[in-house]
Amino acid sequence: MNLKEIKDLIKVFNNSTLSKLKVENGDFGLTLEKGGSVQSAPVQQSAAPAPAAAAAQPAATQSAAEEKSIPDNAVYITSPMVGTFYRAPSPDSPPFVKEGDTVRKGQPLCILEAMKIMNELEAEFDCKVIEILVEDGQPVEYDMPLFLVEKV
Repeated sequence: MNLKEIKDLIKVFNNSTLSKLKVENGDFGLTLEKGGSVQSAPVQQSAAPAPAAAAAQPAATQSAAEEKSIPDNAVYITSPMVGTFYRAPSPDSPPFVKEGDTVRKGQPLCILEAMKIMNELEAEFDCKVIEILVEDGQPVEYDMPLFLVEKV
């Protein structure tokens, strides 16, 4: 498995409801666990056959895709910073967007609080919100997927 395949597998795992995933490919092994630690345990450092790696990733993608049908033009909107995710401008206000909403370029999606500064995250393109991947008030990391959207 190459680094890109591992990163893609981790993103799919993070966005799924799975709590544990174990992948073995020849001499390479990878175990992912939510709420625990991420471990990588290669048995030996030798070239692993590529077809087996390609077969392992679609299985994980398939289980995530079974939950919701994901369009081909779906993309993730990720966090540009470390901070706290808020769906609404204030606790008593309605959220900026809900799943199923169509959003125009420049429309606010959420607020990311960093160092007591409230930063609005705006849509960079017209899209439809398929899934909101983060809970209100949850801490987020840089480049963490926040929304799954379909470009329109």
